[in-house]
Amino acid sequence: MKSRIKSAVSRAKCAAIGAAVGAALGGLVSRNAASTGGALGGLAGATLADVRSDPDGLFAALRSDASEESDADADATTE
Repeated sequence: MKSRIKSAVSRAKCAAIGAAVGAALGGLVSRNAASTGGALGGLAGATLADVRSDPDGLFAALRSDASEESDADADATTE
């Protein structure tokens, strides 16, 4: 339970930082761009926090099965 709360707070913190940066950059253009930049920055921050918490990493879904088989072969030879 403690780890769930800790990960939720971490994700919220990254989303808040992303929203602040996005709003600041959008604010350089106009008031409407600040609102949009804040929303997009918050989404990007939350996505980044979610990807960082994944133990497999960013490109785990893009790896081929051949690399997993070669990893399994390497583990079998070391035993």
